[in-house]
Amino acid sequence: MSLDVARLIAFSGIMATETQISVASSNISNADTAGYTKKTADQTTSVTGGVGTGVTITGISSNVDKLLLKSLISATSDLGSADTTNNYMTQLEQLFGSASSSGTSTSGTSVANSLASLESALSSLASSPSSVSLQSAVVSALDDVASQLRDTSQGIQTLRSNADQDIGSSVTSINSDLKQIADLNVQIRKMGAAGQSTADLEDQRNSALKDLSSYMNVSYYTASNGDLQVYTSSGRALVDSSAHTLSYSTSANVTASTSYSSGGFSGITVDGVDITSQITSGKIGALITLRDQTLPAEQSQLDQLATQLKSTLNAITNGASSVPAPTSLTGTASVTSTDALSATGSIRIAVSDQSGNLVSYQDLDLSSYSTVGDLVTALNGISGVSASIDSSGHLVIGSTTSGDGVAINDMTSSVSGVGFSDYFGMNDLVTGTGASDFAVRSSILSGSSGLPTDTLDGSATLTTGSQVLTSGSATVINSIYNALTGSRSFSAAGGLSATTGSFANYAAAIVANVASKASQASSAYTAKTTAQSTYASSLSSETGVNIDEETARISALQNKYAAASQLISAVNSMFSSLITAMQSG
Repeated sequence: MSLDVARLIAFSGIMATETQISVASSNISNADTAGYTKKTADQTTSVTGGVGTGVTITGISSNVDKLLLKSLISATSDLGSADTTNNYMTQLEQLFGSASSSGTSTSGTSVANSLASLESALSSLASSPSSVSLQSAVVSALDDVASQLRDTSQGIQTLRSNADQDIGSSVTSINSDLKQIADLNVQIRKMGAAGQSTADLEDQRNSALKDLSSYMNVSYYTASNGDLQVYTSSGRALVDSSAHTLSYSTSANVTASTSYSSGGFSGITVDGVDITSQITSGKIGALITLRDQTLPAEQSQLDQLATQLKSTLNAITNGASSVPAPTSLTGTASVTSTDALSATGSIRIAVSDQSGNLVSYQDLDLSSYSTVGDLVTALNGISGVSASIDSSGHLVIGSTTSGDGVAINDMTSSVSGVGFSDYFGMNDLVTGTGASDFAVRSSILSGSSGLPTDTLDGSATLTTGSQVLTSGSATVINSIYNALTGSRSFSAAGGLSATTGSFANYAAAIVANVASKASQASSAYTAKTTAQSTYASSLSSETGVNIDEETARISALQNKYAAASQLISAVNSMFSSLITAMQSG
């Protein structure tokens, strides 16, 4: 071997060692950098004319297990979904509050316990029906139930709105990841073509892919030119030669009736194609499920509780009256004077004074009237009574004398299958179409009308001046109490099976159902966290930086560098000796 070859070998060794030391130092510096993988300077033997002439660094690379990476990407998507579901279900559980184990205790914070408090207030009033303070306590307890139903319903819709807004912000993050992957594809192609290392850029691209997968489930592969191609689960391109960004518009107002199927929520689109149904995992997948399925299911349970409670209470109070009777009664059903009246049986309309004594009355045969207008005319024919249909289309029956009130006894009436007062919504205790607007009738809540506690005397004939309403009667109060505490059937709703029990029992079942779902979400989150951490740890152990190993490697490389330097010194010394010898000769 000539001295030139020896020196060339030594120089190549120094250059290779310098590169390897630089790579090892970079590994140590980036040990805590998210997504960074250990880099290796790849070297090969240089051969000239069949003779080894040193080493050459062919590139800097990292070795990432593609199957393990794919498993991590999938696990990250599952974790994104589980984390989001757990977060929202925790909020939902807090919204519904806690119920006592029996569902009849007043110590909890749920609507079940508010109902139990109402039962307790009714029980107290039943023992002293004429007590104004106890009547106020019942109205207050019922208003608490109504407020909790409305607040819980509003809370559900707020969570749905939050989920919708989160989808919008997540789409923005997804688009950022897609653009980053597309930009990195371009850089990787250029650097690869120039023979430069692309390992760090590939790390950045894998990190963007991992972040993308936390928002939605994707499929991907690396093309022959080095590009990372990303698709939806059904093959819609998200990144090919360029980024195909997502489009989404959040809803300005979310109510119980807002839904994706009806167009209340927009679709998530790519190139004009709706891909909402293709996103089944990741944060967005969970948000879609929560917004369109989980939360509406809880709303449907709450609505069933509210609507059955309303119909049950009003069925009792429609045929009752406060003492003294209110000066006017306004129905809740919308009617017009030309509406056909399909009715049979008779009703009794009476005017009474402040003590509940009869001023006037008349029984009407409903089969005699073919339209609502005919009925209004007949009501106006009763002494001391005025009747009309107001601007909202509600039947109004009032007393023409200040200080007197109007009371109704449905007697044998049947209008389209229900009693007269029930049909027109006369003397409703509560109003609303569901949980979102469930409320105590405004006149009762304000105190301008009293709580219905008695029923107008239904004797065959009445005598003017006789008592037809009694403030001390507990009949209506007991009926309300028995209706609340008695067993009734509730249909299956929102994943909750059909059941029987009291209103408080059903409310407690709703709360327990939410608590169970929240517990399941928490368990799923724990399991997905463990799975994702396992894959991440496995990938890190294969591709991550071990500082001790890299430090030891640098020490060994320094020794190699020193040895190569000594070899160069020795070769240089030999050259000097050779030149001196030639000069002396």
